[in-house]
Amino acid sequence: MREVSPGDVVFSFSDTYVKAIGLAASHAYEAPKPLEFGQAGAYWDKIGWRVDVRFFELRDPVKPADNMNVLERWLPEKYAPLLPSGKGLQAVYLTLLPDRFAEELMDLIGREARIIIDGHRVEDRIESAPAIGLIEWETHEMENVLRDIKLPETTRQAVVMARRGQGIFKQNVQRIERECRVTKVDQIEHLRASHCKPWRDSSNEDRLNGENGLLLTPDVDHLFDRGFISFEDDGEILVSPVAHRESLRRMGLEGALSSNVGGFTEGQKKFLSFHRESVFLAARFKL
Repeated sequence: MREVSPGDVVFSFSDTYVKAIGLAASHAYEAPKPLEFGQAGAYWDKIGWRVDVRFFELRDPVKPADNMNVLERWLPEKYAPLLPSGKGLQAVYLTLLPDRFAEELMDLIGREARIIIDGHRVEDRIESAPAIGLIEWETHEMENVLRDIKLPETTRQAVVMARRGQGIFKQNVQRIERECRVTKVDQIEHLRASHCKPWRDSSNEDRLNGENGLLLTPDVDHLFDRGFISFEDDGEILVSPVAHRESLRRMGLEGALSSNVGGFTEGQKKFLSFHRESVFLAARFKL
């Protein structure tokens, strides 16, 4: 999930048939368990990974089991989506297909597959708006805060403002941080207070904790918030393999992301550990 990029092709396998082809419209991001996965209510406390995909149903679905004489030799050795018989593996929800397997599968589907993939995929597209699931989740959390009559009004407003990196939270972060760790910009009006453990995941106490934040310029804040970069405890910058390198260059950050940003407090290390494990996208990679 954390290695998916916008424009990637997704084959939907259901009831022994490939019934649809999808194009990924986002990178992976944290999201609550979908309503259709449970019996009732939104499972906001059961957090997993979500990728937005635009699916196109096939007029003529293909049954892999009828074509394993062509497909079997190209099945991956690890995390194969199908058994040699063509039956699906319930334990494999999403897996990377070898290029040759995908090509053979597209040939079996025929012209319809080529029209969908070649006609709609944009190779270097990145998402231009926040992921849908994050908006829904954070709106839900915000409503919970606003409805919580046990919270004093001043605390309630401080928690709400902390979502945008402002107010008491930003003041608390300023007691520890003086500038953007990556760009070295130190004018506070150009800096956002960015949560290491995201606001949506945090308790109200952690939402206001200065050690749960870094002062970052808007571009760096976006990369950090969406998991395209993270930080080791010793200050080394981690860059996700799915980060768009040309965009980093155009932002003027390519060189800065190769630097060491210095050490962190013990409290910051705790929150950064959460960020590396639960927000940062895919395997660690240094630019």
